[in-house]
Amino acid sequence: MISLLIVDDHPVVRDGLRGMFGADPRFEVLGEAADGAEAVAAARRLGPDVILMDLRMPRTDGVTAIKQLAEHNVPARILVLTTYDTDGDVLLAIEAGATGYLLKDAPREELFRAVEAAARGESVLSPTVASRLMGQMRRPAAQPLSQRELDVLDLIARGSTNRETAKQLFISEATVKTHLMHAYAKLGVNDRAAAVAAAISRGYLAPNDS
Repeated sequence: MISLLIVDDHPVVRDGLRGMFGADPRFEVLGEAADGAEAVAAARRLGPDVILMDLRMPRTDGVTAIKQLAEHNVPARILVLTTYDTDGDVLLAIEAGATGYLLKDAPREELFRAVEAAARGESVLSPTVASRLMGQMRRPAAQPLSQRELDVLDLIARGSTNRETAKQLFISEATVKTHLMHAYAKLGVNDRAAAVAAAISRGYLAPNDS
């Protein structure tokens, strides 16, 4: 029997997963957690074989929790179960130590097989995620953002306009626009919001919680 810890900030999702796995004799649900901090505490206390981990949660997100579990030498295998399959999310989770990455629309039996494989220490990726990773590997390495481009994006992320950003960095508004266009090209996006989101997901910027 494989023991599980279910981590998701939505009670309905936790209830659904508990009911699904609890009804199958191959699995035992040891507990639940509503965010990453609770997940780390519960995993250390309960010692599950596999942790089903959501990514985007309040307080402590999934990637941070995965890193903290590794720091505490928690031996559980971590299977990310999320609605997000963007390149940044996938890579960050796997680099943090996730054994697998599955989307929440996966069929029941596929999820069961994924948990069994994760418990054996095998890597598990949904077909969509696997194809994304292959595409990422085949693309030339992206150019890193320059320090000035990071400075501009950081201020934009904090709500500054181009004019305000120019004033704070002692450069012209036209130069701000040039830095933004270069950042867009490097991040593969077309607007300010997408650039900020991509920079955060790739670890260039810290999320602004204010």
